Amino acid sequence: MHRQSTTPPGTQTLRRGLDVVAAVARGACDLRAVCERTGISRSTAHRLLQLLVQEGYLRRGPENTYLLGPALIEYGFLALQQNPVPLVARPVLERLSGRYRDTVHLAIRDDDEVLYLDKIASLRGAETRSRIGYRMPLTTTGIGKSLILDEGEEVWERLFAAEREGGGGGDRSLDRFLETMRRYRRLGATMDLEENEPGIRCVAAPVRDGSSSGVAAVSIAATRPYMPVERMRALVPVLREAAEEISGLLGYPSAGSPA
Repeated sequence: MHRQSTTPPGTQTLRRGLDVVAAVARGACDLRAVCERTGISRSTAHRLLQLLVQEGYLRRGPENTYLLGPALIEYGFLALQQNPVPLVARPVLERLSGRYRDTVHLAIRDDDEVLYLDKIASLRGAETRSRIGYRMPLTTTGIGKSLILDEGEEVWERLFAAEREGGGGGDRSLDRFLETMRRYRRLGATMDLEENEPGIRCVAAPVRDGSSSGVAAVSIAATRPYMPVERMRALVPVLREAAEEISGLLGYPSAGSPA
């Protein structure tokens, strides 16, 4: 996903190409839409689209439309393989899925968003809108709150304000959000009580590596009938234990390990 930043000298053409790919990824499916989304001239956008199709970053769809191409699929899988977290976490996620039968997620923080690295769908037939590669807010999702649980309150405030400015965050006040995050920090786990998606609740916990840095989070999500508050509370130690197991495999010292 493209983020606004200063373009280094000599890289303007590359930036425009990346902007085109990002626009198509976000639904700009034809030349006109790409131009509107990126502000690039029609002739330049057309040349960039031709090159990106030629190199496999995009592919042509029906009626002169454009879709993400096979090169991005290949590189996406390679990126996952080069990140040890999904590989290490997968057996733990599978055990959680088999035992609790609900949707299990693994995610990382990518700038100011949640990026889902793995998902095992619910065995009950009820599904969430998330998918691998999907992005969601940090301050309204349970897994996003876990990803920022180790941050200072000034970061919480900034993220909350940015999300509210973008139209998200619901009707929560900043004070209420901060108090909830403090409570979650003491608990060592976080929750989503339908703040992000109506009818969907989740419990999550942070994953840390050998440097004691938060590198990911794991969650269990379900529809409201399968996730009453009492069950959410009961899942807190389950998610903490799962996150601690993954953390241990990434080099994070357990409570009983020598300093």
